Amino acid sequence: MGIKDQFQDKAEQLKAQAEKARDGVQNEASERREQGQERAQERRQQGQEQAQDAADDAQDRFES
Repeated sequence: MGIKDQFQDKAEQLKAQAEKARDGVQNEASERREQGQERAQERRQQGQEQAQDAADDAQDRFES
């Protein structure tokens, strides 16, 4: 095996490592984005429930 082949093998090895690392980062970013979206949805839903509870309380006080 010549030096050229050794360099080419090493280059392919490094390229594969870089692709693997990039895929890992993309997966992590995707997971974080999904978690953020879920938390935002939960907060939005909690806010809507609190607003509805407040409106119900106000309606009950008005009707009493």
